[in-house]
Formats: sequence, structure tokens, C-alpha cells
Amino acid sequence: MSGHTEASIVIDAPFQLVWDMTNDVPCWPGLFTEYALTEVLERDGNSVTFRLTMHPDENGTAWSWVSRRTADPGTRQVRAQRVETGPFEYMNIHWTYAEEAAGVRMTWIQDFQMKPGAPASDEQMTARISHNSPIQMQAIKEKVEAAARRPPARAVAWSDAQPNRRRGGDTRVIVGPATCGSTSGFLGVATLLAGEAIAEHYHPYSEEFLFVTEGTIVVDLDGTPVPVQAGEGLLVPAGQRHRLRNTGGERAQAVFHLGPLAPRPDLGHVDTESAEQAAELAARQARLDAGPAAQAAELAASAQ
Repeated sequence: MSGHTEASIVIDAPFQLVWDMTNDVPCWPGLFTEYALTEVLERDGNSVTFRLTMHPDENGTAWSWVSRRTADPGTRQVRAQRVETGPFEYMNIHWTYAEEAAGVRMTWIQDFQMKPGAPASDEQMTARISHNSPIQMQAIKEKVEAAARRPPARAVAWSDAQPNRRRGGDTRVIVGPATCGSTSGFLGVATLLAGEAIAEHYHPYSEEFLFVTEGTIVVDLDGTPVPVQAGEGLLVPAGQRHRLRNTGGERAQAVFHLGPLAPRPDLGHVDTESAEQAAELAARQARLDAGPAAQAAELAASAQ
């Protein structure tokens, strides 16, 4: 007795992308849903020997074995076999790729035989593989097609990003959904001239990572001022009110990253004051920081 299964799926993506992603063994845990870990043991030309470890099963057992896989780009085929056969007498897998009008048809053909006393018979393992292969293929299809839809990688210049001055200062999203198709967060630059402030707000869904690259920025976290100097970073937890102020005499600049994204862009920020209110507060705080002498000089000048 022996077992035999065959399954195929059409992936709507360029052939080279399908080939590259499905043959990138170290990245299989992110492609298959059943694998927890891959460890490459040896490479020899187009052949790779590697250890696969599955996620624990319902009994808490994490199955692991060594396989060898040889790719032939010329014929668009891959042949693999288990080196550590475990419960199998043998396990051979033949992958084929064929371009069609709707995309690339990827086919898996598996031939095997179970050892006497194995926990599953040939018929049981055939049923198990026949059930699982379409599930794994669908997961791979979705991930490869998602990769195919991503915009091509490109560098975005600060000068090309749209400035946002609604909350005060100059805030620009450099890498984000609109500029690069990101799906989990966005990165930008905030610029504050001397005395400028970005109005208090909070992010219901996102943490904000702030790194000051120039000058010093005072971040008011729920009303508590936290000075952040050039070369320092700060985490603003989701839901925490914060305001940015430049209390120095020179320009200040910071790189920020927010993630994860809110369900909709309009839900990402909640304003708790206007830009005008923030500017008034920053000016008032600057006068207090200047001390009594500077305040007296300002009053005297205004009286003349």
C-alpha cells in the first residue's frame, strides 16, 4: 500500500514572485500556517536541506523533521523528500508551476508510505493531507497575491510629502498608506520653529514612537512636561493626551512612527485643543520659563 495526493491552485501574481516566495524556505513560517520554524542546515546549488518544525498539535506535540529540496528553475519544478522520515517509510513531494491566463497554477503531488505501527495508516494520512493541502495553498495564495498588489518600493523625500499645519508646526507623513501602501502604521517628521507647538491630541488605536533629531522638544503627556533632546526617544501610549512644544531658540525636529493603524484615517487622531490654544499656551509657558526679569522687561517695553 501507499498514499498519493494531488492538489493545485491558481495564484494571480507574476510567475517570478510566486516562484521566489514559495521557494524561500527560511520564510515559510510566514507563508504556511502550520509551520512554526524552519532551520536551513545546508545549501548546495539549487538544493537546500532544512529542518521543519510545526506548531504544536492538539496534544501539545511539535512535530519536526529534516527534508531536502531541489529546485529546477528551467523546468519550473521542485522535488523534495524527507531525510528524517519519522512515521513514513518515504515521503516525496513534487511541486510544479505553470502559467495560465488567470495566473500561475501551483501543484503539489505527494507520494508516501507509512511505516508499520505508525499513528496513521496510508488511507488516513491521504485523507489528512488531502484536507490540509488546500488550506495551506489558500493561505499561500492570499499572501502572494497581497505581495503582488503592493506598490513598488520607492524612497519618499521630505520635500515631496504634503505638509500638515492644522495642529501647528509642520507635520509630514513620509512613509504611510497613501505614499507607500503601508498597512500597519506610518512614519513622518514633525518640525517646530522656535516657540511653535503642535496642539494636544491623542491616538485611540496607536502607540506613537518619537525620536528627536534636532533641538529639544517638550512633550506634555497628560499635562506633565517631558523634555526630549536630540538623540533621545519617547513612547506615547495609545490614548494618552500629548502636546509638542519647542521651547528653545532654534528649530526642532522629530521623527515619529504610529502603529497599528486606526480602522479609518478619521479615527486616528482626537483633538483636545486647537492650534491657536496650543500656541497661546506655549507663549505663556515661554514667558514663565523666561523668569521675572524677562517678564518685567517685556512689560516695560509694552508700556512705552
